Amino acid sequence: MGGYELIAVVVFFLIGYWAVDYFWPRKKVAGRVTVRVQKHFEAPPERVFDAWLDPQNAGKWLFATPTGQMVKVEIDAKVGGRFNFTDRRDGEDIEHTGEYFEIDRPKRLAFNFRVPKFSKEPSLIRIDIAPATFGCDLTLVHEGVFPEYATRTEEGWNGVLQGLATSLIQ
Repeated sequence: MGGYELIAVVVFFLIGYWAVDYFWPRKKVAGRVTVRVQKHFEAPPERVFDAWLDPQNAGKWLFATPTGQMVKVEIDAKVGGRFNFTDRRDGEDIEHTGEYFEIDRPKRLAFNFRVPKFSKEPSLIRIDIAPATFGCDLTLVHEGVFPEYATRTEEGWNGVLQGLATSLIQ
């Protein structure tokens, strides 16, 4: 390998390292935890993936609550695009906002996430979808969760994924 090739490899490596660090910062926020949930879907990976980015579908189950009313669903489904889901609960609007960092259909979706009413600091959500014999398996990893909300967050994501499963049947 000549000098120019070696320089090119080093530059390529540094650019890749920067890109990974930019989109997937490895900084751990002190006192935060990671929540992981998994679910099998009897639907193809493409259908499960697309449900996350379709406003009409996602508005029925993503961040929706049984007693709330979804009053706003905005999805700009591109890297750098933003989303806003606003659920009206007991007369109060609760926003769920974020920005997409990775959209790799039908394998991975990653975005930052915040609920401004409770915290302006974003957390990170990574969704991986893998084909299975009958359907697909989804793994959702939520990084940066306050420890006192870990159980509630896990229960919430399990409810969201159950809502997704129900929406895929209809």
